[in-house]
Amino acid sequence: MIKLRLKRIGKKREASYRIIAINNLARRDGRPLEELGFYNPRTKEVKLDVEGIVKRLQQGAQPTDTVRRILEKNNVFEQVRAATAS
Repeated sequence: MIKLRLKRIGKKREASYRIIAINNLARRDGRPLEELGFYNPRTKEVKLDVEGIVKRLQQGAQPTDTVRRILEKNNVFEQVRAATAS
């Protein structure tokens, strides 16, 4: 199963994360299938590849709880619903 989850990058105590699509059996910082965005919890900066995320969600990828919250705040699920309705 494909998961959308966070990959930690950055120095100690200055972490930021990439939102990636990865096999659920792979390790957290393993090689991703695709990088779909960026999240910095210190500055609350979020950059998303919305088209790529929508494509992965339509293929059946499951987001983790944290990634789901980030996507909900950025209204990505509304775009998924709109894409499947048309």
